[in-house]
Amino acid sequence: MARARTIFVCQQCGARSPKWTGKCEQCGQWNSLVEQAPAPVGKSAVARSAGQGTLLQPRPITAASQDEPAARLATGIADLDAVLGGGILPGGVLLLAGQPGIGKSTLLLQVAHAVAQQQAVLYISGEESAGQVALRATRLGADQHEALSFAASTSADDIAATIRTGQYQLVIVDSIQTLSLAEITSAPGTVSQITNASNVIIQAAKQSGTAVVLVGHVTKEGSIAGPKVLEHLVDVVLQFEGDRYGGFKVVRAIKNRYGSTNEAAIFAMGEHGLTVVENPSAALLAERQNADGSVVLATLEGNRPILVEIQALVNPTHFGYPKRTASGFDLNRLNLLIAVLERRTKLQLSDKDIYINVVGGLKLADRAADLAVVMAIASAAAGRRLDDGVVVFGEVGLGGEVRSAQAAERRIAEAQKLGFTKAIAPHCGLKTPFIHDVRDIRSALITYLKT
Repeated sequence: MARARTIFVCQQCGARSPKWTGKCEQCGQWNSLVEQAPAPVGKSAVARSAGQGTLLQPRPITAASQDEPAARLATGIADLDAVLGGGILPGGVLLLAGQPGIGKSTLLLQVAHAVAQQQAVLYISGEESAGQVALRATRLGADQHEALSFAASTSADDIAATIRTGQYQLVIVDSIQTLSLAEITSAPGTVSQITNASNVIIQAAKQSGTAVVLVGHVTKEGSIAGPKVLEHLVDVVLQFEGDRYGGFKVVRAIKNRYGSTNEAAIFAMGEHGLTVVENPSAALLAERQNADGSVVLATLEGNRPILVEIQALVNPTHFGYPKRTASGFDLNRLNLLIAVLERRTKLQLSDKDIYINVVGGLKLADRAADLAVVMAIASAAAGRRLDDGVVVFGEVGLGGEVRSAQAAERRIAEAQKLGFTKAIAPHCGLKTPFIHDVRDIRSALITYLKT
C-alpha cells in the first residue's frame, strides 16, 4: 500500500497544494503554505452523511420574533457597550483582534471584572500562567470577585466542554491561535486547527447560551492572523488599533450581527488600565504648534467627530528616488494624492522626501482626510501655513476637485466647540459662514496658504 503523501495548506485562505510553493496560487500570499498530514483515506464526508440526519422542526418567523430577547451583559464601559450595540449578547461569539501589546488582555480583564459583579465569568489563557494573569488583575483592581475564575488550557475540546456546562455567563479565551483539537495532527495556529477549534467553541456557546470572547492576533499587515473564514464564523469582530507605545487606542466594530458598525470607542492606557477619553479632540490638539506642514482635520471615528492634527515634512531627497512615509494614513492613498498635487498644481515633488504623521497614534480611514493631507504637504513644501482657527476636511478626486464629506454638520459643531472660526471644505449644502467653500485643491492652496 502506497504511503499517503503530505499536503500543503495556505494559512490565509485554506487552499491545498500537493507541493510547497513560495506564493499561494489562490490568494497570492507569500510564505503561507504549511505542510500538514493528509486526512485518513476512506469515504468522503458527503458519502458518509448520505441518508443521515434528523427532520427539522420549523416554526413561523412571527413566533420567533416574539421571543423574549436576552439581556445583554454590560461591559462596564459605556463607549464599548455602544460599539457592541448595547453590550455582549448571551450566546454570541465575539472576536477581539489587535497587535501584540496593544492592550487586548487588559481590556478584557477589565470587562471580566465588571461582568463578574453580576454574573459568573471564566478567563481562559493559553499564553499566560495563573500567576501572570493574577499580577495584571491585581494592578487593575480586578481580583476582588469570587465570580471571576481563571483556567489555563490550550485544548479546544476541554474549553468547549466547560462552556457547555452553562456554569459561566461569559467565557474569555486568550487566544484562539493557541488552541488545538486532539483529533487534528497539525500544529496550533494552522488553518485547520483555528477553523475547527472555533467551530467547536461556537457550537458550545450557541448550545449553552454562554457569551464567548475570543482573542485574535494580527499580522504585520494589520489583518487578523489565520483563515479569513474565522471572521465569518463569529458574530462580532472588534478591531483594536493604535500605538502600542503610547497615544490613543481605538476599538471599532468591523462586523456586528447585532448592532451598528459605525461606532468607535477611544481609550488611553494608564497605570490602572484603559480609560475612556472623554474629549479626544482637546487632548489631541493640546500640544499643537501652528507651523508650516501642520493642518487640523475634522474627521470621524465611527459616529464621533474628532479634531486631529496632520503633520507633513517635505525635504529634498538624497537618493535616487524619493521616500514616502505615512504614520496613521494609508501609504497608497498618500502616493495617489502626491500624484494629484503634481499634476493639478505647480508643485514639484518628484525630488522630495515626504513624511506624513497623524498625531496621537490614530489610523485614519476617512476619505475626507484627503484635503487636509494635501494642504499639509503643500504647506510644508512651500514653507507657508494656514491661519489659526482653521479646520480642513474634504475628499480629493483625481481631477483635483474637492468632493463633499458625510456628517459635515457634526464636524463643524465639534470645531466650533473648540473655538475654531472657519472650515476649508467643499460645499455641503449648509448655509453657514463657518464653511469657506473650495472646489479644487489649486484654489484652496492659493487662497488659504499664508506666508
